Amino acid sequence: MRNRNRPVNTFLTGAARATVLAALVTLAGCSSTPPAPPLNSGIDLTAFDRSVRPQDDLFRFVNGNWLKTTEIPADRSNYGAFTRIAEQAEKDLRTIIEEAAGKTGHAAGSDEQKVADLYNAFMNEAKLEALGMTPLKAELARIAAVKDKKQIAALVAHLDGIGVTTPIGVFINQDAKEPTQYIAYLLQSGLGLPDRDYYLLKDAKFKDIRKQYLAHVEKTLALAGDKNAAVNARAILALETALAQKQWTRVDSRDDDKTYNKKTRAELQALAPNLGWETYLKESNIAGDAVIVAQPSAFTGFSEQLAAQSLGAWRAYFRWHLLKDYSPYLSKAFVDENFAFYGKTLRGIEENRPRWKRGVSAVQGGLDGDSAFASKGLGEVLGRIYVARHFPPQAKARMEEMVKNLLLAYKNSIEKLEWMGPETRAKALEKLAKFTTKIGYPDKWRDYSGFAIQGDDLVGNLMRGAGFDRAYQTGKLGKPVDRGEWAMTPQIVNAYYNANLNEIVFPAAILQPPFFNLAADDAVNYGGIGAVIGHEIGHGFDDQGSKSDGDGRLQSWWTADDRTKFEQRAQQLIEQYSVYEPLPGQKLNGALTIGENIGDLGGATIAYQGYKLSLRGKEAPVLDGFTGDQRFFIGYAQIWARKYREPELLARLKTDSHSPSEYRCNAIVPHVPEFYAAFDVKPGDRMYRDAAQRVKIW
Repeated sequence: MRNRNRPVNTFLTGAARATVLAALVTLAGCSSTPPAPPLNSGIDLTAFDRSVRPQDDLFRFVNGNWLKTTEIPADRSNYGAFTRIAEQAEKDLRTIIEEAAGKTGHAAGSDEQKVADLYNAFMNEAKLEALGMTPLKAELARIAAVKDKKQIAALVAHLDGIGVTTPIGVFINQDAKEPTQYIAYLLQSGLGLPDRDYYLLKDAKFKDIRKQYLAHVEKTLALAGDKNAAVNARAILALETALAQKQWTRVDSRDDDKTYNKKTRAELQALAPNLGWETYLKESNIAGDAVIVAQPSAFTGFSEQLAAQSLGAWRAYFRWHLLKDYSPYLSKAFVDENFAFYGKTLRGIEENRPRWKRGVSAVQGGLDGDSAFASKGLGEVLGRIYVARHFPPQAKARMEEMVKNLLLAYKNSIEKLEWMGPETRAKALEKLAKFTTKIGYPDKWRDYSGFAIQGDDLVGNLMRGAGFDRAYQTGKLGKPVDRGEWAMTPQIVNAYYNANLNEIVFPAAILQPPFFNLAADDAVNYGGIGAVIGHEIGHGFDDQGSKSDGDGRLQSWWTADDRTKFEQRAQQLIEQYSVYEPLPGQKLNGALTIGENIGDLGGATIAYQGYKLSLRGKEAPVLDGFTGDQRFFIGYAQIWARKYREPELLARLKTDSHSPSEYRCNAIVPHVPEFYAAFDVKPGDRMYRDAAQRVKIW
């Protein structure tokens, strides 16, 4: 995944076992350990479907039996290789948390006290049932007290600061054109459905979702005692639909050039004149003479609706989003109603996750177990303990070697690209040489001493957590850029590229099978974690990452001719992906997924080259009946094993910049020449593509 001017999206989602890490010490060359046992293939042969030929469908050849025999757990919208290892991380974190929660006498203000009290507050269902609506009364009163639209600016700033959705999203990051400075990015937000398409598309699926959403809003308002719930629900849907009409598509919103709109405070006021921006910026603690507005028309639309909609409609809207965002932390009636829509209707999940799992997620900072980012919790407190138990310092050695090989493979590839001229090539190599790599965990842990947590105040804890994080983020403004900061916690099974720092980052928990099997021959490791490494490096050279230079500055370093050649190849991928139809009548959006697809293509291509470099001229052994090259592609296919519930897949097709897992395998390997040789793929085979259809970018 790639990070520019918005929170990065998840690429993967696990935890390292002590036995695996012990093997890592051996493989890293520590002389005090006994010789390592013979390496195995790292292939799960039980997952194979031998009735399918790899030449026709590599994804099902490798994962077919697993797909047939695996049921998606009732508390999940999808399930796959990433999920299985994320579950181990979740169990490891539960042990850490419950050890603290089961003890008394923690020093006030200590990390142990914070973890224990936050978890125990979440797990105390009887207390939450007795409290009912009480935790939100003060905030509901604040909304009710708004008697003039001029007060909305301060209200929006306050609500956003306690973790409530508003039409303004705030993200503090490096200025894309001045990456040595922090600046505030203002992003479109404010919808209760996942995307503008859910409000605007006319087909039956989305009409039905809107109908169910309206009913859900009404039920939630009624639970909170709203005597006019039906009328207010209709007003909320109408208001959100009006906001959606002026919001940008996800394709436009991922364009780094289009979304770089630096505005002075005066220009911001002119863009959206019906909001008091000086009040909003002051109350939000956003310093500086300028901000970057990612989607200007969305803010103009927000301003227009401030004038067009009644004050009563706006108060209902803010009440709804307060209730929506905090329903999972209230009494059972609110939890169940929230899950019925956001879990069952939108994602197809059959039953809510066990409370302990939701409690672990709450302590980390988000209720969604697959979430990579924490804003209300204690992510790095847990991360520090997790690393101490499950990721010794020696664990970096093996990963560093693979990253070195992948960077060298990219260098070799760039030097030989037939479509790139010498001027652009020199700039590309310069950027590659400036990549920074982070592995495992940050060198400096975040200080949570300013985050006050009480054992009997769950909602208050989370609101204070959101405020603590907002103050932390806005506190960066005007200060030197912290190049050591991480956007993910170590216990997340994930990886990312940050364009502003030109860095690739690999948290500790990703280093386990099927990505990284330290008891296995290197072929599957390069097909797994090697492809992940290559993918993240590739984001530095995808359709957006390639717009920034080696210092992270958004500026063109291409000749016009080379840029045209690059975009022609990218367009070819867009057109090919746009043909796929994962659900009847619902095709892949090749323009939305192009960055990740380029990352996948470069990742697989360069990981293979890195694997060959790792052999140092030696021939790979045949293991489990497969050559080294075959095991590389099998290892690549293994990491994409995944099943989706239909509503979840629909949501991803509309909102996710990543292609569904099957296409991250079967739509990629036909472009890699070595795949044809490995499995003797010939014309007539379903995985075969004519040479003219194969795309090579990096």
